[in-house]
Amino acid sequence: MKSRPVFELQIGGRRVRLGERTLVMGVLNVTPDSFSDGGRYFAVDRAVAHGLEMARQGADWTDVGGESARPGALPVSADEELRRVLPVIRGLRHKAPSLVISIDTTKAEVAEEAVRAGASVINDVSGLRFDARVAEVARQHSTLLILMHLRGRPATMQRKPFAPSVWRSVCSGLAWSVRRALKLGVRRSQLIVDPGMGFGKSRRQNYEIISGLQRLHSFRLPVLVGTSRKSFVQAVVAGEGLDVTRRKKSGAKLWPLTEKGGGGPLDIGDAAMVAATVLGGAHIVRVHDVAAVLPAIRIADAILTATK
Repeated sequence: MKSRPVFELQIGGRRVRLGERTLVMGVLNVTPDSFSDGGRYFAVDRAVAHGLEMARQGADWTDVGGESARPGALPVSADEELRRVLPVIRGLRHKAPSLVISIDTTKAEVAEEAVRAGASVINDVSGLRFDARVAEVARQHSTLLILMHLRGRPATMQRKPFAPSVWRSVCSGLAWSVRRALKLGVRRSQLIVDPGMGFGKSRRQNYEIISGLQRLHSFRLPVLVGTSRKSFVQAVVAGEGLDVTRRKKSGAKLWPLTEKGGGGPLDIGDAAMVAATVLGGAHIVRVHDVAAVLPAIRIADAILTATK
C-alpha cells in the first residue's frame, strides 16, 4: 500500500494541502429528479440548511448542483439551472463565509454566475466536452477545476456498449481533458481529476477502477472519487455479483437509494466503498451522508498514515 502524493492548492486565497488527510465533499442536489434524494432539497431554505448541516458533520466542501447527471437524465437550460443554484450558493456564502463551495455544472454561464455568487471550485462532469468555455471561467477567476471522465451523455451513457478497456477509456479521456484545460490557460495547480464512477461504465468496470485507483496518480494531479449512493455499490451490498446478468438468478433485494442513516445496509456499503477509495489513493471523496461515512474515512486515513 502506497501513501498518497501531497498537493498544495489555493482556494479563495487560502492554502490547502491535499494528501495528508482525505477531504470530504458533501453533495447538495438542488434538483427535483436526483437519483439519490429525489428532490428532498429542492427548496432553497432546506438546501441551505442541509449544506450547513453537512459542514457541521465534517464536510470540507459543499458541491451544489442544479442539473441531474443520473443515467437517463435530460439536460436543463442554463436559466433553470441558475434559478436553482444561485439562491442556495448565496445563502450558504452568507451564513458560512468560510465554507468552500463548488458548483457542479457543465455550462460556462452557470459556472460564471456561481463563482460570482461565492463558489470557488468548478466541478465539470463532462471534462470540458460539453462546453470548453468552462475552462475559461476557471482561468479568469483562478478557481479549482475538477475534470471528470464521462463516456457519452447522461441520457444514454448506460445504454451504449461499454469500452472494451475501462482503463484505456478513463486514462485517454482524462488526458484529453487535462490537455484541453491547459491549452485554454488553466494552470496545473488548479486541476483535479475524477474517474467518473458509474458514468458510462459497467458494474465490473467500476470495481476495476477502484482496484487500480493508484494508476491515476500518473497524472500528477489530485484525485477525487464519488461512489456514494451508486447502483454498483447498492447491488453488491444486496448480494449480487459483478456482472449484471446475475441479477435474474440471484433475485437479490435492492434497498431504496433514498435510505438514510441508522447504519442500514446502504450506509454500510457506502462506508466500505469510500474506505476502499481512500486506501486506493483518493484525495477527495464526494458523499451524500457525511456522518455515515466519516468514521470509515478516518480509519482509512489512519492506515495510510501508518504506512509512511
